[in-house]
Amino acid sequence: MFQDLVEVVNLQVLMTQAIEFVPRLLIAIGIVIAAVVLFRITRIGLEKILEKADFQPVLINLLIDKLYRYTILALGLIMAVDQLGVNVAAALAGLGVAGIAIGFAAQDSVANVISGILIFWDKPFVVGDWISTEGQYGKVTNITLRTTRIRTPKNTYVVVPNKRIIDELLENHSKHGELRVDVPVGIAYKEDIDKARDVLLEAAQNIEHALDDPAPDVVVDELGGSSVNLKVRVWVSEASKQRKTFFELTEAAKKALDNAGIEIPFPHLQLFVDNVEDQIWSQASNAFSGLRKAS
Repeated sequence: MFQDLVEVVNLQVLMTQAIEFVPRLLIAIGIVIAAVVLFRITRIGLEKILEKADFQPVLINLLIDKLYRYTILALGLIMAVDQLGVNVAAALAGLGVAGIAIGFAAQDSVANVISGILIFWDKPFVVGDWISTEGQYGKVTNITLRTTRIRTPKNTYVVVPNKRIIDELLENHSKHGELRVDVPVGIAYKEDIDKARDVLLEAAQNIEHALDDPAPDVVVDELGGSSVNLKVRVWVSEASKQRKTFFELTEAAKKALDNAGIEIPFPHLQLFVDNVEDQIWSQASNAFSGLRKAS
């Protein structure tokens, strides 16, 4: 009899708790659904705002489909779990401690991610630009949050961590369109500079990708130890033609100077040797005389 009474009481308690739990469960489910609906409603508007702000598509995808979506869903889940009676504050504290530990363990990756966001924001380069960084030269094929991928002229694939790009010197060859190519050429001091300039200008005008405007020119760059150092300068329309034009112009300049009989000197060292035999005998004689006097 007593056992039956206990079972009835327990059943009533369970039914009461269930009746109280169902509304909270429905509210929690409603909060999650509202979070999903909120994301879908605001997504299109945010994309348009970021596009008008000239954000790159990769960054827009990162901010909206990754960061914004998961933030909204995380807030919705936290509010839903709170409705179910879970101690959210304690759970968040535990997650915070775990996050700190993970952050220390993956600080290099975090630094690369932050650097990737800075690259997207500041735009020192975009996909398709030709850049020089970390001793590498090539075309940017992809930018991710953690790395930048470069295809070199040798058709090798170089992956550079974003943090190293942010911390080091970066040269963007594509930023302003037209690009000047400088080729150093040395001539002997005895040669006529004006004649050499005419010869080099004629050679530069026959280079395939050299522009007529701005026109090629030749300037005196330095009076070196064994040569007058000139620079042959031509302009190309885009960075992809820079290296090819440099190599072609270097070869054309050498051939043109050879055909014109203009000497291209090479560095040399002139050594003068004095005759020290008399000095050695004189010092030896003085030393011998000193010994005789001492004795």
